[in-house]
Amino acid sequence: MKFIFVVGGVMSGVGKGATTSAIGALLKSKGFVVTAVKIDPYVNIDAGTMNPTEHGEVFVTIDGDETDQDIGNYERFLDENITSVNYMTTGRVYQSVIERERSMGYKGKCVQVVPDVPNEVVSRLLAAGKKAKADVVLIEIGGTVGEYENILFLEAARMMKLRAPKDVASILVSYLPVPASIGEMKTKPTQHAVRTLNGTGIQPDMIICRATQAVDAVRKAKIGVFCNVAPEDVIAAANVETIYELPQLFASQHVAERLMKKLGLRARANNLGAWEKLVDTIKHPKREVSVAVVGKYFATGEYVLSDAYISVIEAIKHGGWAHGSRVKLTWLSSEEYETAPAKLRELSKFDGVVVPGGFGARGFDGNIAAIKYVREKKIPYLGLCYGLQMAVIEFARNKCGFKGAHTLEVDPKTPHPVVHFMPGQAENMAGKK
Repeated sequence: MKFIFVVGGVMSGVGKGATTSAIGALLKSKGFVVTAVKIDPYVNIDAGTMNPTEHGEVFVTIDGDETDQDIGNYERFLDENITSVNYMTTGRVYQSVIERERSMGYKGKCVQVVPDVPNEVVSRLLAAGKKAKADVVLIEIGGTVGEYENILFLEAARMMKLRAPKDVASILVSYLPVPASIGEMKTKPTQHAVRTLNGTGIQPDMIICRATQAVDAVRKAKIGVFCNVAPEDVIAAANVETIYELPQLFASQHVAERLMKKLGLRARANNLGAWEKLVDTIKHPKREVSVAVVGKYFATGEYVLSDAYISVIEAIKHGGWAHGSRVKLTWLSSEEYETAPAKLRELSKFDGVVVPGGFGARGFDGNIAAIKYVREKKIPYLGLCYGLQMAVIEFARNKCGFKGAHTLEVDPKTPHPVVHFMPGQAENMAGKK
């Protein structure tokens, strides 16, 4: 198996997940069996207990694991089901090491952070590749180079490169700012990111340059000299209309061929036809429909974080593309309907309304009001998880006459508990085994 590590430089949110996914799709189009692994540096055991506003959505795999949203990206690009073996967190890795130590799995040896923790990471990467019978395993290391949280995962990458130098490659996805007051693309932050990565014992084989515009030949040469890479391995990745353009963008710069040469691989096929067709549909839709997403996990300070519902968004978009349509999404806060019920009238201008998953009482009454409005106005409605539960509650209250109907999660004393806990869930929430 071949292993390609993808790490981020300069800032978070630079596009490592989309880059990993696109390279995976590109290599798959060359005939290789590809899988992708996400490493989350959080101490949480899984993403299920992470704040969705800060971290983004929880993506649930086919075998029930609660993972990072990038796993969903991998599935959409690779058209493969990704399972729990392809996801790890700092907490999950340490938990395994400690459990092995407690069961004498280390045969009484002193257990050390290095090399035992990185070795656990390596064993998980090998297991993921073996399960998928992969030719290539892509590994996205969360966070940004220079953070304490991901240092042990970078150590695992270094160790793998040392053991099998011809089977391991590393890619740095870095941000090149263009300060408005200067009007010039700056490479210095990327140079520092590479030197920080060098400090962990890793030299990137390729640098993906994220920016508002494509990096030019002058800066490619400069990055090549100061970062010790060939100019051909400095890849321009300016903002695109849709991330589904990325395989074509990378193909035009021979990213797959460059990686294959470094890893000693030969192409078995060459087919990007499906991607070209998809991108053409996205850019040239036959019609447009307008859909409102009513939820409460959008705001983070003064900004809107749609990542809390990224799979819902992508599913809606893909549903539209399957019918040659563009779906225009509008974000609406359910909490506003609680203080300003007159705003419900804005829902009448949409072709459909979606209330996605969530939990808790905050924004609940606003969602109920929105659901009642669209039901009475016969506006198509899709309730997902909590959104479906709330649709049941609204109907029970307003059509069945069950006054006070509720979910036990929010109101344990409701006279009409139309939504119950799953077997065993009540005990878990009470902290019992």
